[in-house]
Amino acid sequence: MISFSRIGKQYGRQVLFVDASFQLNPGEKVGLVGPNGSGKTTLFRMIVGEEAPDEGEVSVPKKLSVGYFRQDVEEMSGRSVLDEAIAGSGRLGSLHHQLTDLQHAMADPERADEMDAVLARFGEAVRPELRPLPDEATQELAALVARRRQLIEMLTAEKNRLRLAARAVRRDIQQHIRWLERRLSDLDGDLAQQVRSSPRWREQDDLLRSAPGIGPVSSVTLLAQLPELGQLNRKEIAALVGVAPLNRDSGTLRGRRKVWGGRAHVRAALYMATLVGTRHNPVLKTFYERLLAAGKPKKVALTACMRKLLTILNAMVRTETSWQSGHLTLAHQDSC
Repeated sequence: MISFSRIGKQYGRQVLFVDASFQLNPGEKVGLVGPNGSGKTTLFRMIVGEEAPDEGEVSVPKKLSVGYFRQDVEEMSGRSVLDEAIAGSGRLGSLHHQLTDLQHAMADPERADEMDAVLARFGEAVRPELRPLPDEATQELAALVARRRQLIEMLTAEKNRLRLAARAVRRDIQQHIRWLERRLSDLDGDLAQQVRSSPRWREQDDLLRSAPGIGPVSSVTLLAQLPELGQLNRKEIAALVGVAPLNRDSGTLRGRRKVWGGRAHVRAALYMATLVGTRHNPVLKTFYERLLAAGKPKKVALTACMRKLLTILNAMVRTETSWQSGHLTLAHQDSC
């Protein structure tokens, strides 16, 4: 927070400030507008400590870093404001140039042989947060979930073919459909056994399935393909799944916020759970109807409900609280 308390400033007979006070809080954006000689530059010079007020006090936090361009720009000759800002930002400026060079290197097909070294340099420059790999049991559970999805895709394809199939192949397709249905049933049993054999998964499965709308398929998908559930905050988990609204701004253009990216298979399972939840989950139903009453399109309202459900599930796993015993508190504490 930067604050001016009853400051006074004048140059000879020219009075700029008399008993002036204001406060700039973190996150605020403020513009100074006025004719030449009204004290705009003087105000900045007092903030950065190049000048002192004649009266009053200027308070600037010690750890605050202030960027300031002087009106004398002769030293900037031949460089843009962006270049000057980058040059004055220390390690960030160096990092900007490194990343630009690395992006060009990764896009250059003639440097394919150097890609391992380029990626290693990229990792050193960006320093991404280290995340542990899923353990063997989680990888096996994820493989079973993926195989279930593949069986459903094959079953759907065969049922579609059966509608237009010639008599000569109908029996073969019908036999294949029955085999796929038996295999799908067996695989569901394998998934249930895998989950119940682990104390940690069994406990989390019970928590997740206590929420109206979350069934066995949604629960096992979250366990297998979203192991971060309960370990991240609500914004991070929403971005990871791909249900967080992201801006589409460029310069002065302000585009419509949309969701994209994230883990598509988790999002698909969450969508089906939310669709059921807007009918049978009292919290989601009320939230969904309120959004529709406010004029939100149905897809926008459903996406908001997906994010709300994910937020509540994340809090349930983190606090080890079932829906029945704490859904109202969780819904208010972690609402979207």
